[in-house]
Amino acid sequence: MSSLYDPIQVADLRLKNCICMAPMARARNNIDRTPTPMMAEYYAQRATAGLIVTEANSVSPMSQSRPHAAAHYLDAQTAGWAMVAERVHEASGTIFQQLYHLGRKSDPSRMPDALAPIAPSAIAASGQIAGENGPIPFSKPRAIETEEIPTIVDEFRQAAIRAKQAGMDGVEVHGANAYLIDQFLKSNTNHRTDGYGGLANNRCRFLFEVVDAVSSVFGPDRVGVRVSPHSRGDGIGDPDLPALYTCMAKGLASREIAYLHLVEAETPGLPQSPAENTPAILPIVREFFPGTLIVCGGYTRESAEQIINDARADMVAFATLYISNPDLVARFQNNSPLAQGDKSTFLNGSAKGYIDYPML
Repeated sequence: MSSLYDPIQVADLRLKNCICMAPMARARNNIDRTPTPMMAEYYAQRATAGLIVTEANSVSPMSQSRPHAAAHYLDAQTAGWAMVAERVHEASGTIFQQLYHLGRKSDPSRMPDALAPIAPSAIAASGQIAGENGPIPFSKPRAIETEEIPTIVDEFRQAAIRAKQAGMDGVEVHGANAYLIDQFLKSNTNHRTDGYGGLANNRCRFLFEVVDAVSSVFGPDRVGVRVSPHSRGDGIGDPDLPALYTCMAKGLASREIAYLHLVEAETPGLPQSPAENTPAILPIVREFFPGTLIVCGGYTRESAEQIINDARADMVAFATLYISNPDLVARFQNNSPLAQGDKSTFLNGSAKGYIDYPML
């Protein structure tokens, strides 16, 4: 019987336990999106996790988020992430860098040269984004031309090169949360009629090309992919999730990547739980993806221990619990009380609520 606290072999990496620190936006970068020494301290404090996945890094200036969000396409950003990786390794940790493109969810008020955000199809996301001068609706994106796609794929490859130069142990491709790759995957946001739209294998094509590109840098055994089948808050979605994720799981399995990171809550009513009459995707990916499977989505110590003991997943990722509990592994092992996070500091940019939570 496996334990949450046992070491685990993930491809060629021996991780110290089955606990993963999930990627979380914390908005502590400099205004030019370079990492700060405070960020190096934050990640090093949490290096007892079996695996740390960094906050999502934009691979392109066309992927614009809130101020102080992360990106990795400039030399200064590479130098900053090298500082982070060095501190984590000094603390005997393992760290992967998450790479993404916001696509249609880019902030239109911060786009270079006032360009429109890009997406598989010219369909605006529902809802609002913070904006430079207050909340604004998501804008209608420009549909990406077929001949542009290799350039965008290469932006992921270039970011992977920088991640490797910075000393990261690998990269995680962000195919979740209704961002660009997810927009290609889901039929509600992908109305293309070329080889990247229509059937599920066509809609998976962009993801597979990105995975192949970053694998050419790190090797597939240092590449992970994160997906969220049940993201639906901004109008994204797909009427046949089992078919889509069966196709995706088979394609990633054939590429022998290090892991698949599935965001799916088992507790009904949570944001990433299956909608009514929608099946769970975990059993599907477990059947068709034989590699390491990480699950994330509102897990507690007890539910995480259970899913590992049942062998339904290999690792469990935790997000907000890691904000206020840098020593989460020790607290779980000792069944110690968990500190509560101050939500007002999650994205406020200072040391408060970031590196000042105490260890046991």
